[in-house]
Amino acid sequence: MRRVLSSGSFLRFYVLLGLALLVVFVIAFAGRSFIEQVRREDYREQLAALPMSLMTRWLAETPRAERGPLLERFSDRLALQLTLIPVSAAELGYFERERLEQGKTLVAESPWLLQQRLPGETQLLQARLDDWSEHQWHGSIALLGDWLAAQPVGERESRLAALNSGSWPLQLITELPAELMAAQRAQLTDGSVVTRLVSDQLSVTLLYQLPPPGEAEWLQAGPISRGDTLPPNLHLPLLVGLMIVLSLIIYLIMRSIEARMARLELAATRIASGRLETRVKVESGDFLGRLGMAFNGMANQVQSLLRGQQEMIRAVSHELRTPVARIRFAVQMVDDMTDQPAIRRQLQGIDADIAELDELVDEILTYARLGGESVNGAELDTSLVECRAMAERVIDTLTPLHKDLALSLAPGPEIELLAEPRYLQRALQNLVGNACRHAKSSVIIQLWDEPSLVRIDVEDDGPGIAPEARADIFKPFARLDDSRARSSGGYGLGLSIVQKIMAGHGGSVTIDTSPTLGGARFTLLIPRRDPPA
Repeated sequence: MRRVLSSGSFLRFYVLLGLALLVVFVIAFAGRSFIEQVRREDYREQLAALPMSLMTRWLAETPRAERGPLLERFSDRLALQLTLIPVSAAELGYFERERLEQGKTLVAESPWLLQQRLPGETQLLQARLDDWSEHQWHGSIALLGDWLAAQPVGERESRLAALNSGSWPLQLITELPAELMAAQRAQLTDGSVVTRLVSDQLSVTLLYQLPPPGEAEWLQAGPISRGDTLPPNLHLPLLVGLMIVLSLIIYLIMRSIEARMARLELAATRIASGRLETRVKVESGDFLGRLGMAFNGMANQVQSLLRGQQEMIRAVSHELRTPVARIRFAVQMVDDMTDQPAIRRQLQGIDADIAELDELVDEILTYARLGGESVNGAELDTSLVECRAMAERVIDTLTPLHKDLALSLAPGPEIELLAEPRYLQRALQNLVGNACRHAKSSVIIQLWDEPSLVRIDVEDDGPGIAPEARADIFKPFARLDDSRARSSGGYGLGLSIVQKIMAGHGGSVTIDTSPTLGGARFTLLIPRRDPPA
């Protein structure tokens, strides 16, 4: 079983979820049983509330010397064993004493033991019986009728309302229900308690005629509730508790899976940012563990391929330098040996091609070096860079090469940034050089000092770049038909180098349309970082 559970994360998840549902079922069953127990106890208390409230009030209104015969009368009428003892002599817990102080009736079952304190006294009435039957129902109503008959007619309603009737709704009526049978009316006249059953509701109503003197008046108790429904104040806590328990269990299960998936996501993000040495910690042999091992294998393969590609690019680039140098030397020798203008023009063209090839080799080497694993945001040799001074150096370098263009630096504050000076200047110079190749008359550099980063904009008044082509211009050797024509120069590596440099600084390069010049606007976003300790 353990091997089966360890072979699949989802299988284990379903098993744990099944166990969670089982736990919730057990809790629900136990909660239901507890609520049923509370309901039964509450029903018994409501059932015993009327006779106990009547007897304690009647005893409290009776002098102590006359209470003995009254207790015997109660016992005979209700078939109860009644005793009157001090509250201090009873074996009661803290909560039971508190309930007695509140005027509640304590009920214990098998056998029944009813306890209630006399109002305003320290005496406790205890009633014992084997089982609650119809005898207690009829006796309670008859006893209540006798008590009310002894009260003044005008006070009967108020005295009746002062009793704790429990599950016995009480009222005094002066006319009998029309559907009452003649035999039942005769029973009432004889002083008996009549039980009426309402068939559609299966509820019980008791009737008793108050003894004379006075006008005919009847006591009606009912319909008596059976207590077969759970009250909402018990249902709601049970449902809320089940929801909380189930939610907590599912959360704990999902949290474990989510934590492992988050580690995979973090590792993939780090590898995407250039940290190819990142690996995932494998903790088990289940599905997620096998996924982690496959991820590590993929990372090893990618790292190996990139390392081999970079080494090949470096080797080829270095090897190209020797034949290029020999060709340049041969061209110079031929140039020294001839004075013919046509040959000299051809040699000058060859020399220009050799210079272009040499520059291309330098670009490839730079791109390969920036693509290496050692160039990332945490390992750059950084120092404080004066951004305006750096931009002015770039303008001074490129102005002689583009005398027909106006290269300018927009006014602004002095900005210092912690970065790798040589790489950052190379990125800006590549952007300005790219703008100069496509601008018509003007190129502007703007510096923006923002709270968490430094922003450098390079704008030109050239044809711009179409939105659908902007995602491709940062690819190595990428050229666009209009703005990246071969006649405009460049090798297609300059913007790729810029993107590599920005990634190494933890920043980015974006492109959109210049709002002032109408051409392209390249933006460098370099985040600020704390100086090393």
